[in-house]
Amino acid sequence: MVPVCEIAHKRCRAREIGARSACFGRPSGIGAMRDLRRMMNGSHSVARKNMDRFASVRRHWAFDLSRSALRIVLAATATVLSLAAFAQSADSYPNRPVKLLVPYAPGGATDIIARHLSIKLQEALGQPFVVDNRAGASGNIALEAAAKAAPDGYTLLVGNVSTNAINESTFAAVLQTRPSRDLVGISKLVEIPHVVVAAPSFPPNSVAEMIEWAKRNPGKLNYASAGLGTYPHLDMLRLLKAADIEATHIPYKGGAAQMLPALMSGEVQVSFINLASTGEQIKAGRLKALATTMPTRLAELPNVPTMAEQGFPGIGTNAWQGLFAPAATPKPIVDKLYSAVAGVLSRPEMKEMLARQLMTVTLSGSSQEFTEQVRAETQAWSEVVRDNKIRID
Repeated sequence: MVPVCEIAHKRCRAREIGARSACFGRPSGIGAMRDLRRMMNGSHSVARKNMDRFASVRRHWAFDLSRSALRIVLAATATVLSLAAFAQSADSYPNRPVKLLVPYAPGGATDIIARHLSIKLQEALGQPFVVDNRAGASGNIALEAAAKAAPDGYTLLVGNVSTNAINESTFAAVLQTRPSRDLVGISKLVEIPHVVVAAPSFPPNSVAEMIEWAKRNPGKLNYASAGLGTYPHLDMLRLLKAADIEATHIPYKGGAAQMLPALMSGEVQVSFINLASTGEQIKAGRLKALATTMPTRLAELPNVPTMAEQGFPGIGTNAWQGLFAPAATPKPIVDKLYSAVAGVLSRPEMKEMLARQLMTVTLSGSSQEFTEQVRAETQAWSEVVRDNKIRID
């Protein structure tokens, strides 16, 4: 039974609604009853609407969750497929000739190791490895070509400490690539001791005598390098600074292939240069060795004093040569190249052949190890470049 007070309240409310409806031109009886029914049923309508909204939200959430799950599944599938594709590409790699870019003209140490390596890699992997000499711009022509090549393992770079650890600092203003970022190391190949060599007609027979000669003949000393910012250039700058003398720099864009004839003819007087390029000329008397950069004397040059013996420890670089690929090259291909290089350089006959050319095989422990080593050397050389205020625009 409905309480009397509640009935009275509803009747009063009905009259109020009817009166309000009449004010807006609505027939008070019918309009009032409709409004009353709306009022009485309003709470049920709200509840139904809320339930409908909740159901809609649940359906939306379920749809979102299903879409998210689908995205995860698709991403995982793409990853698996890409890894499978990389693995498959590594299995079939190489299926066409591979290009080995060399930053210098034929005849220098980098060219020598590249040609030995190309023959052995062709035997190991069944496709030609073609040496492509891109001399000029202190090695930057080949360097940029390698960095911009397709990362598929078919364009590689045989680089060295100059191209891959020094040029990033000396040519920062003009170089269109950053070797430490845009190239990945596959492995170090060899290390080569350096010597200070001189033209046979040059009077001094040691670095100490050269310094005394330069002081007696100011403005007359000159030296060769493989280009601005290369390690022969930087090593000589360090020596000149330590000895407090001056000399004229004469760069040769073709590297050792152009430097050696100039040195032997007396066109230029001295240079830091690797022993692999100069050993035969020194033995034949076509060049004079004034010093070696190793901590102790070399068995091949027992009568040539070290830089340290002559009062300049730490000056002079023992150069390395290494193999590089574009940074985005798939890891399975990089690993396959590393394994092939390791197999080739581990052969006793290969080590003996390179030793006869005064190169020591120094295989990296992994491609990652070599990449990190080059980045560390890049940082160290950047300090030398900064200290000597070298900037090439």
